[in-house]
Amino acid sequence: MSTKKLRRAGEYVIEKLLTVSGAVTGLTMLTITVFLFKEGAGLFRSPSVEKGYALYVHAENPVERLSVNEIKGIFDGEITVWNALSSDYPHAEIVPYRIEDIFQRYSESELGEDYALLPDKLAEVIRETSGIIAFLPQQYAPTGMTGVKTLPSQDIRPADFFGGTSWMPTATPAPLFGVLPLILGTLFVSIVAILIALPLGLSVAIFLSELAGTRTRKWMKPAIELLAGIPSVVYGFFGLVVLVPLVQRAFALPVGETAFTGSLILAIMALPTIITVAEDAMRNTPRELREASLALGAGHWQTIRKVIIPYASSGISAAVVLGIGRAIGETMAVLMVTGNAAVMPHSLFESVRTIPATIAAELGEAPAGGAHYQALFVLGCVLFLLTLLISVSAEWMAGKQSSKIL
Repeated sequence: MSTKKLRRAGEYVIEKLLTVSGAVTGLTMLTITVFLFKEGAGLFRSPSVEKGYALYVHAENPVERLSVNEIKGIFDGEITVWNALSSDYPHAEIVPYRIEDIFQRYSESELGEDYALLPDKLAEVIRETSGIIAFLPQQYAPTGMTGVKTLPSQDIRPADFFGGTSWMPTATPAPLFGVLPLILGTLFVSIVAILIALPLGLSVAIFLSELAGTRTRKWMKPAIELLAGIPSVVYGFFGLVVLVPLVQRAFALPVGETAFTGSLILAIMALPTIITVAEDAMRNTPRELREASLALGAGHWQTIRKVIIPYASSGISAAVVLGIGRAIGETMAVLMVTGNAAVMPHSLFESVRTIPATIAAELGEAPAGGAHYQALFVLGCVLFLLTLLISVSAEWMAGKQSSKIL
């Protein structure tokens, strides 16, 4: 076989391998995305009350349905009378009741062998207490007994999930999956990090590409690229030991684990990516464009601002997207320096919790297939959509800028 035929055969094999590799990669990404959304969709078919339990009231109680927040308020002692929920309800005291309370009234012998009489005793307690609301396992439920009414449990609603302000996935009797604090915490930390990292990163990229000498560029560029390979947990330790006390002292805060501290550590982590990609894009500007600009009388800074940066706008936008993706998706460093508090943030100097940190901290403890487990997958879907939205926006802006240049 001639050398030409061997070369063609090799090219054909390489082409097919690349095609198969691309198809496998695309199929894998599609499978992961479908799995992510499929697991998360099950959350909105889960009952708002803890699985395997139900709420029971006196048969004459006119209440028909309670929201998750109303249930929380009742069992937390914030709502103490039925009339506070609706004027149609009686002005009677609410008596929250749990399964363990039955053992204070009856001995184990009175409950029978293997608690066979437990449903009867629970029904007796409910009949005797008009204002009671009992949170009981369905295994021992007094279902169908006179004087007892079961409150229907509605499914978790998307409005409660995306509009809720409390993230308490292990609360009983009704877990709270309000994702708004996590979304705001993620946006607070990520946006401020990019606002810090982007001008610094572009400034360093311009310096390396257009101003630095050959010797300076030779040692500075590898050093910056080396920073991108440092593990996240090392950045987290640096932030915990150095940045947290620094922020606490500088702003006279009770604690230094704040959203601002997380933004600083993320900005440091995003800088190597932004600098490297943006500098490569600027260095790839054709020499002819630079010389033409200078020949027309433009100065060095005018050439950088009017020619090089617009020409490299696509690469710069890619650097921004990669930097934002690093910021939004970061887990360990943020988990260590932001205080990890799932509360509504009102300023940058409060503790927050981000979506990636929540998934990392809770996924190992969430029972597989349960509402908590599914809620974490929905958080993954939200994170995916946030990243996709930012990437599409950056590409759109880059395309718009390129059309202006042309």
